[in-house]
Amino acid sequence: MPYYLTSNPPLEESYTKLPSNALLHQQSLNRDNTSTKEYEIPTINLHGLTSGILQERIKCKEDIAKAASEWGIFHVLDHGISQKLLQVTRREQVRLFSMPFEKKRSWCGLPYGSYRWGTPTATCREQFSWSEAFHVPLSDTGDNCSSEEFKTFREVMDKLTTDLSNLANIIARALSEYLGEPSTRCITKSCSKSTSFFRLNHYPNCPLSGETFGLVPHTDSDFLTIVHSDKVGKLQLKMKDSKWVSVQPKPGALIVNIGDLFQAWSNDVYKSVEHRVMPHRGVDRYSMVYFLCPSYDSPIGSCTGCAPIYRNFTFGEFRKEVDKDVKQLGCKVGLPRFLL
Repeated sequence: MPYYLTSNPPLEESYTKLPSNALLHQQSLNRDNTSTKEYEIPTINLHGLTSGILQERIKCKEDIAKAASEWGIFHVLDHGISQKLLQVTRREQVRLFSMPFEKKRSWCGLPYGSYRWGTPTATCREQFSWSEAFHVPLSDTGDNCSSEEFKTFREVMDKLTTDLSNLANIIARALSEYLGEPSTRCITKSCSKSTSFFRLNHYPNCPLSGETFGLVPHTDSDFLTIVHSDKVGKLQLKMKDSKWVSVQPKPGALIVNIGDLFQAWSNDVYKSVEHRVMPHRGVDRYSMVYFLCPSYDSPIGSCTGCAPIYRNFTFGEFRKEVDKDVKQLGCKVGLPRFLL
């Protein structure tokens, strides 16, 4: 069946047209560098942050900071996000991705250009992502659209992203205060829902699993990321010994991972973890992601009194360098571009 009559984009056709890079394949898809074991990342109960007992609040902040510095990724429970809201949004997400491919990429009630698939900038198969997504700037969520077809989706997305924005700011504030930053100067002052992004990911069934990525290895270009994923798993992170390990899904939990901006701001105290998603043969995978970002003119300096590792830059400068590298090299370089 022609791809334009189906819901999935022509991923296999695009992938097979690309050449393979033997060196990148050895570095990124070598099974010897991947553990078959699922790792249980730290789990933090956020109830401690609102406890009436001072020592419990301090302990919770310490646990969050420890996970952010040692792992760069952790699960959170008692996060305050309604499971019912997550379930309804997931149903709408599946409905959205079930639409015909042509309709998704032309117009679906979200800002034009939100829909993307594969990796248009890939120069080889090892830079290709077997996935499709709606990457939505929350400054423009298509609220002016009069179509009733997507009304429910826009309503639940607005509610969910508002709740995720509040949660992201609570976690970011805890991480900032742990490093001695007063609440009046917290990095969340430059972040809001309108400067952040929401992404809906769909990883279709992949007959070439083991040969390609669902999402290529990368770090996130934000302060922190909150992820709600299904039970399929397949999220992997790179450990200190350069081995890749799978993150064990945890029912009811959300995943939080540290982004590049928090690593730079904390002077490498907090770690922006490199991660990837592997495709699955015979099963589709879905995830919803909130990216806590500042405005483009926000300066990203160092919060600590130590000699800074990175030069000062704005979020706009950082994004410009990332976009330039992706276009020229096919992949992101990120923070090394800003080392002193």
